Amino acid sequence: MLEIILIGPLIVGISIFLLPIRTGRYLMAATGVWNLGVAIYIWRVQPRAFLDQYFRLSPEGLLVLLLTSFLFAVVSFYCLGYLEHEKLSKERFFNGSMLFFLAAMCMATIADHVIIFWIAIETTTLASAPLILFNRTKGSLEAAWKYILICSVGIALALLGTLLMTISMDAVDVESSLFFSEFAKVAGQLDKTWLKAGFVFILVGYGTKMGLAPMHTWLPDAHSEAASPASALLSGALLNCAYLGILKTTNILEAAQLGDFARNVLIGFGLLSVFVSATFIMKQTDYKRLLAYSSIENMGIIAIGTGVGGFAAYGAMLHLIHHSLIKSSLFLSSGNILLAYGSKLIDQTGNMARQFPKTFFCFMGGFVGIVGFPPFGIFFSELIIILGAFQKGRYFVLAALLCFLLFISAGLAKYVISMSFSQTENTACLVEKPLLYVPQMILLLVSIILCFWMPESLSRVIIQSGTGIIGVLNG
Repeated sequence: MLEIILIGPLIVGISIFLLPIRTGRYLMAATGVWNLGVAIYIWRVQPRAFLDQYFRLSPEGLLVLLLTSFLFAVVSFYCLGYLEHEKLSKERFFNGSMLFFLAAMCMATIADHVIIFWIAIETTTLASAPLILFNRTKGSLEAAWKYILICSVGIALALLGTLLMTISMDAVDVESSLFFSEFAKVAGQLDKTWLKAGFVFILVGYGTKMGLAPMHTWLPDAHSEAASPASALLSGALLNCAYLGILKTTNILEAAQLGDFARNVLIGFGLLSVFVSATFIMKQTDYKRLLAYSSIENMGIIAIGTGVGGFAAYGAMLHLIHHSLIKSSLFLSSGNILLAYGSKLIDQTGNMARQFPKTFFCFMGGFVGIVGFPPFGIFFSELIIILGAFQKGRYFVLAALLCFLLFISAGLAKYVISMSFSQTENTACLVEKPLLYVPQMILLLVSIILCFWMPESLSRVIIQSGTGIIGVLNG
């Protein structure tokens, strides 16, 4: 039964409130491993859902499900070491919310019904808001309310877009249900005006949750205030779930011969996102906000790759995978830095290379990967997107993207080098136990391995995920 992937974390999340804190901590990690095992089983067997009128597997959903489950399993083991140092007043609440968040994201990945998918994305907002509030400070309260308000408005716009898409079905002469896959089958018969209007609202709505500019304003505050394990999931997993709605709708427009319209809108939002990231990264004082703006940049790159289509769209799907792995690693490393220095300010953080060599190794490795240097996967995904843009004759898009990436790389390098080697008056104290750095190393290692060896099944699912926009690499 497909639904077990979300029912399991939900039940365990409820039971954690009744168990001792330490037991709940280990139960969360065990649930992460169990969830990954179920995701692998689903990947191999692809069972039908019991409620198949609401849930169906799609290639893109399957890809994001496996990635989400893997990230949660790794992050949950990091939590075992992190929570030993970070004494939370409401740890049961934190552990339970983490599992509710996992259940909501799993629900989004297997939901093919447009309304159920919308409910799942809204549920991720409610489940993750307590993780932003975990510090219980004025700043975290403001960030949590900002997150709920802006994302809820965005999701409301996505619902309006979904309604407009259903209106476009009035001319369809066949019985059809509200599944993304069913929309694609009858796309040629849909009213193109209503379909285009629906796409714009869906892109703005789910783009808000994805972190595309100018709807991105919640993201830096939320990532800065959330617990570092939660930040890793917000950036590495949640943004991908929101992208699913955009990708599925884009494939519908491709099937309806409206691909050029969808691509141009995606490229516009993508370039704006990378530009905003380049502007704000150049002057930051908070290293978690710095990583948050990097997430906005990478979501913009994915949107650009999807918009360019063809070979670049394949690069966008690769970029989604490697960004999740590397950015999650960076946020976990930022958790170590916060534990050591007790501050999120860059100028109060320094000399990591000498004081915390293992954390420094992970943080520097994540930096090298996120700016697109080999041997990490983002180097190859960005190269594929650049070659795809050149192949499609998108020379302005290519030039603008390269220019923005240069500024972003320079800005990140300035702050990472300062944090790693400069002296600071702030006294640091942290014992680097394996649970505080091995998870980051695993994430970075997986990114490297996937550059040189990718299972055939994974490559096939990546291509199937965006058949319309990728054109099976012939577009």
